[in-house]
Amino acid sequence: MNSNQNIKNPEGKLGILTPGMGAVSTTFIAGIFAAKKGLGKPIGSISQMGKIRLGKRTDNRNPDVKDFVPLASMNDMIFGGWDIFSENTYDASMRAGVLDKGLLYSIKDEMSAIKPMAAVFDHKFVKNISGKNIKSEKTKMDSANALMADIKKFKLDNNCNRMVMIWCASTEVYTKELEIHQTIENFETALQENHPAISPSMIYAYASIKSGVPFANGAPNLTIDIPALIELAKQLNVPIAGKDFKTGQTLMKTILGPGLKTRLIGIDGWFSTNILGNRDGEVLDDAGAFKTKEVSKLSVLDSILEPDKYPELYKDMCHKVRINYYPPKGDDKESWDNIDIFGWLGYKMQIKVNFLCKDSILAAPVVLDLALFMDLAQRANMKGIQEWLSFYFKSPQTKEGLEPIHDIFLQKVKLENTLRYLMGETLITHLGLDYYEE
Repeated sequence: MNSNQNIKNPEGKLGILTPGMGAVSTTFIAGIFAAKKGLGKPIGSISQMGKIRLGKRTDNRNPDVKDFVPLASMNDMIFGGWDIFSENTYDASMRAGVLDKGLLYSIKDEMSAIKPMAAVFDHKFVKNISGKNIKSEKTKMDSANALMADIKKFKLDNNCNRMVMIWCASTEVYTKELEIHQTIENFETALQENHPAISPSMIYAYASIKSGVPFANGAPNLTIDIPALIELAKQLNVPIAGKDFKTGQTLMKTILGPGLKTRLIGIDGWFSTNILGNRDGEVLDDAGAFKTKEVSKLSVLDSILEPDKYPELYKDMCHKVRINYYPPKGDDKESWDNIDIFGWLGYKMQIKVNFLCKDSILAAPVVLDLALFMDLAQRANMKGIQEWLSFYFKSPQTKEGLEPIHDIFLQKVKLENTLRYLMGETLITHLGLDYYEE
């Protein structure tokens, strides 16, 4: 990592490419256009609305994050991407039904101008949807080369100085790490040989990294967390981050879980179920795709609660997760959590949470922040895994052998301290004894 004198200024245009241009990405794009016109605010975005404390509490230094670190401006963003459906982002957002039609009509010209490029798609990895806007290359290496050509052309056509790629497409079926994923040589051979364990998301990640473009994975797929792509990112000095946007039910778990753990409240069981009706729900109605999501969701509480360290409180906890596709809900996800807890002398209590949320509304600011912070990381010469962005993910990617931090409050401290470090400011430990020793 580097100090602030090594951070390049965010000059020129930033191209933001999203594999998948459905509800999440179109809500994100529409939100940027709306905010630029004064039609709404980017609520939920740390990069746009967050403040950061510098120095002692008594110093009263609390600048906006966007004024503290050199981030690209929303006015300098150019949007593009790929999708298996050919409709432009205005039509796609109208079909998704997340945003009001009146708001979308006010930005119709801007949204209608953005049309998806033909996607790399493999029905074996996403079984419940299909589209016609698909590349038809002979090998998976050919598909990667076609994506690299798309990236290069987009950058030239739109006069972009820098690019980032954020995976906003569907969850793929559960994939196990194999020998072909261990080295870049094995991986590239597997691309040429059309190996069935090379998913579309891996092809996008490979093309992005080879093009020198930072890549963040917003789904729980096995993608950039394979050794081959981790090593490639390090070799080419490209930042990577993942995985699975932290929204909805898991966001609530990372808020409630640390609170219960901090008070050493025991947990007998945590049952979670939710219904959603958007394309994400349709995809997750397939058992293979649900398995990928389930593994991501289940991992959160183990890391927060540390049952091996606190066996009397958490070792026998029953944790179950269910997701049900229910079309009438559309993008309005509804989740229920039943938490059986126990306290002093083992007396039983319960917490019940009913969260009615809009998945894409919660995801849009995550996409924005990741795009800007990944661009910052590249300009600061930070390469490989960006653990400091764990705040945004259900399954934070870390160095092999390093336990991820799921506690959202610790993740926020890590994010802010990284920004302070990059800008040459004192890190904040919250010890506070110096106030009483002066």
